[in-house]
Amino acid sequence: MSSSRDRVEDTYELQNDQRLEELHSKLRTLRGVTSDIYDDVERQNSALDTARDAFSSFGSSLAQSSRRASQAFGLGPGGVKQWRTIGYCAVAFIGLWILWKVLYWFWPSSPSSP
Repeated sequence: MSSSRDRVEDTYELQNDQRLEELHSKLRTLRGVTSDIYDDVERQNSALDTARDAFSSFGSSLAQSSRRASQAFGLGPGGVKQWRTIGYCAVAFIGLWILWKVLYWFWPSSPSSP
């Protein structure tokens, strides 16, 4: 009876070993999936950090351009004064008008037909 009992125990032991190997295989698969998820999350975090740095750089550049534009148009401190710019435009307009009148006065006119 001992030999049949030994065979049954050997069968159980073999089944336990098979189940243990299946469980070990599943754990390796789960560990691989977990590792892949971790690597993907790290890549996405790196991409997000790069995008954040790019947008931060763009924002700084845009703010600096805005400050320079406001100075150029006299809206901020240290810029050209607005009245000076208006005066330059008015003088240029009047100068062009006088030049047009002078050129029209000296420009030969075509003879009119009777």
